[in-house]
Amino acid sequence: DGAGNIYLEVAAGVTMFVLAGRYFEKRSKRQAGAALRALLELGAKEVAVLRNGTETQIPIAQLQVGDSFVVRPGEKIATDGVITTGNSAVDASMLTGESLPVEVSEGDAVTGATVNAGGRLIVRATRVGSDTQLARMAQLVEDAQSGKAQVQRLADRISGIFVPIVIAIAVAVLGGWIGAGFPLSAAFTAAVAVLIIACPCALGLATPTALLVGTGRGAQLGILIKGPEVLESTRAVDTIVLDKTGTVTTGTMTLHDIVTTPGTSSDDVLRLAGALEHASEHPIARAIAAAAEQAGPLPSVESFTSVDGKGVHGVIDGHAVLVGRESLLADWSLHLDDTLSAAKSAAEQTGKTAVVVAWDGHVQGVLVVADTVKPTSAAAIAQ
Repeated sequence: DGAGNIYLEVAAGVTMFVLAGRYFEKRSKRQAGAALRALLELGAKEVAVLRNGTETQIPIAQLQVGDSFVVRPGEKIATDGVITTGNSAVDASMLTGESLPVEVSEGDAVTGATVNAGGRLIVRATRVGSDTQLARMAQLVEDAQSGKAQVQRLADRISGIFVPIVIAIAVAVLGGWIGAGFPLSAAFTAAVAVLIIACPCALGLATPTALLVGTGRGAQLGILIKGPEVLESTRAVDTIVLDKTGTVTTGTMTLHDIVTTPGTSSDDVLRLAGALEHASEHPIARAIAAAAEQAGPLPSVESFTSVDGKGVHGVIDGHAVLVGRESLLADWSLHLDDTLSAAKSAAEQTGKTAVVVAWDGHVQGVLVVADTVKPTSAAAIAQ
C-alpha cells in the first residue's frame, strides 16, 4: 500500500535546501547594506540654527525647510540649501570625486554632507530629510542592492507556470490512483512523489549561493558589487571607466611646477608664497605651504588678509606679497606678462590650477598645483 515508502526526510531536506538558499541571499544583502549605512553616516548629526539672531544647536532631524543655519570652516554642511551670507570654498569630493574645492558665494546652492573648507557661511535650507541629495544617493544604492539577477527572475517566471502545473499533475495522480482502486495511502504516496521529484531544489540553493560567492570574493579583492544583476552582467563588459580622484590619483593637491619672470628665483617665489599660504586652510594653500616647508624654514607674516574666492596677501620681510587668482591681482592693478600668461593658460588647459604670486608691485611667478597620479596607477590599469 506504499505505507513503508513515505520518505519524510526527503520533504524536510528539500525545504531545508530552499530555506538555506534564502538565508544566504538575505545575509549577502545585509552585508552589502554596510555600504548604505556608511553613505548615510557621511551626513552631519547636529546643526547650528539661527533663530531670532542667536545660534541654537539642534539635531539634524529637527531642521526644517526655510531655516537658516551657520556653517563654520571645517564643518559639514547640514543639508541642501542656498548661501545667504558669506563666501567660501566647499570640498564636494564625496559627491563629485573632485579634490579641488568649489568656490561658492551668496546665492549659490550647496549640498548636504559636503565640507566647508573656507570662511563662515549662513545657509538657508531648501531640502531636508529624504529629499536631500545624500538621501537620494542612499536610495539608489538600496534599489541596486534589492535587484535580482536575470537568472533569478527567469526562475521566478518559470516557477509561476511550473508550480501550478506540478500541483495539477499531483492532484491528477492522486485521483487516478484512487479511481484505479488503490488504497488512499498509496495514492498519497504517489502524489507526494510527484511533488518531491518535480521540485527544483537545486535552483533554489545554487543560484543565491553562486551569487553570494561571487559578491563575497569580489569584496575580498576590494570590488564592491552593488547587486546580483550587476554581477551577472559583468560577462558582457567591454569598457572599464575609472574615477580619477582617489582612484587613479592620490586625491590631494601637490605643487607641480614654478614659472618665474626673468631675474626672479623660483626659491624666492616658493618661500614667500609658502609663508603666506601657511596661514590659510585652503587645500591649494596647504599644497604650496607643504612644498615650501620642505625647501627650508619659512619667514614670518605680518598683516595677513584672506580675500574669499580670490587669495591672500600680507607683508613678509618688508615685501607686500599677493598670492591667488588673477582677479586678486586686478584689484591691485597688476597684470601678467606674456610668459606667465602663457604658462598659466597651458597649466589650466591640462586640468591643473595656476596660482599667481606678486610682490613689490610686480607679478613675479606662477605656481602650478594639481592632483598627483599614483605611481601604481599605470601598472594597475594595464593589468
